[in-house]
Amino acid sequence: MSKKGSFIADQRGAVAFEMPLIFGILIISLLLPIADVAIAGFQYISAWQALRAFGQSIQYSTPPDVTDASNWTSAAVAKADSKYPISNFQIICGESSAVCSAANNLPPRYYSYTTSVTLTPMVLTSVLCPGGSCTYTLPYSERFQ
Repeated sequence: MSKKGSFIADQRGAVAFEMPLIFGILIISLLLPIADVAIAGFQYISAWQALRAFGQSIQYSTPPDVTDASNWTSAAVAKADSKYPISNFQIICGESSAVCSAANNLPPRYYSYTTSVTLTPMVLTSVLCPGGSCTYTLPYSERFQ
């Protein structure tokens, strides 16, 4: 058998030349988008957990007067996670879902607040950030009376 014939018959090293190309395509087309989705999921779960933890921290320290809770509100918001600041904090009274006031202070009473989470995708920017905005607002409410 000639040298050329032995090389054609023995092709065990052929995969070694193709592997870097296949590996690069797999990393860019499969693993980076999956990493984007995983990171976005972890950021969303962290923000949601920050909302729930804030709700638990204020659940049993209700405001003394729901019609004028500005001092209590500022002290309560100071307890929130600094990575996910609480905004639009309101105390809702009654079935009408209106903010508590002297005229509206009937039970049931709810805390209502929001936080925002900003995603930072590497590859899936057009999918995870429609319209160019990667900031999502998460609302949360919890009954306290």
